[in-house]
Amino acid sequence: MSRRLLIPLLILFIAGTTVAQSKDVKNSPARDEAAKEKAARDLEAERILKERRANARSLLINLAADDPEGHARITAFAQGLQEAGWTTGRNVRIDYRWGGAGADAMAKYAAELVALAPDVILAATSSSVAALQRIAGTIPIVFVQVIDPVSAGFVASLARPGGNATGFSIIEYGFSGKWLELLKEVAPRITRAAIIRDPTGLFQMGQMGAIQSVAPSLGVELRPVEARDAGEIERAVTAFARSGNGGLIVLSGNASLAHRELIITLAARERLPAVYADRVFVAGGGLMSYDTNRTEQYRRAAGYVDRILKGEKPADLPVQAPTKYELVINLKTAKAIGLDVPASVLVRADKALARDNKS
Repeated sequence: MSRRLLIPLLILFIAGTTVAQSKDVKNSPARDEAAKEKAARDLEAERILKERRANARSLLINLAADDPEGHARITAFAQGLQEAGWTTGRNVRIDYRWGGAGADAMAKYAAELVALAPDVILAATSSSVAALQRIAGTIPIVFVQVIDPVSAGFVASLARPGGNATGFSIIEYGFSGKWLELLKEVAPRITRAAIIRDPTGLFQMGQMGAIQSVAPSLGVELRPVEARDAGEIERAVTAFARSGNGGLIVLSGNASLAHRELIITLAARERLPAVYADRVFVAGGGLMSYDTNRTEQYRRAAGYVDRILKGEKPADLPVQAPTKYELVINLKTAKAIGLDVPASVLVRADKALARDNKS
């Protein structure tokens, strides 16, 4: 167990020990004075413990520890906490685990965080929540970046979660069809689309279904690409590109995030128009994304963490759905692959990256 998080547990242990010892003290001025001093220390320990109630707060993030986007998201979370009166190092302590290495690492880190017995855990993505709910017991979980938490079994309903988890969803499955519609609008010549997906992400089956439902009306043939490892991704995308008139849709998941630099490089090399389910790809040089603002979800999640620490239950806090989706386009990338983005798309863009990935 982390030594840092043993601090409040040691306070509890000392307080319990001194109280138990004070019952055996015989009557004498010196011993009476010692008992008073111990009782005073017990009260002070209890006061400190109450002030530091949130010391054991934990975050399980789906990105790698050296990922700049991951740090941007947890910075937004920390800022949200500060606005609610919680300051790291003063009245809150946070333990982080980065699950970017894959499903096995996610399960390992979930177990480590649960063993710390935190007051609340912030979990990013469905795979994180699934790993935690198997072992977390009654520890409250606030999630972000989760698709359809009801179908996943994380909550009973959006309005009344009913268990130990609540949080913020990103999209409904039906939304996924818009990625193919957008790809076809940006590059009308496309007749084939490769869908890069995480083979371990069961939630992506619903996304695939939504994309498949609109493909016939758009005249697009779909080809799934399993993102098991870098070699498989490169071979599949390279082979797909040989036939021409192709584009990419990259679903969001731990596998695609772990290989995002490779995927972006392949799309550029093969001059494939690509739509991504997470704007982090566009910041890294991808063509375009259509997604909710995930960083803002972390900031909003701090509000739910604050409410739980002040006594509210996850079961009574409704799951929040996105109220706005953002279209982000990298114009530098469009130019590099010879794509002229239609004015009808540009006018709808919330952000256009013109050069060096800056607006």
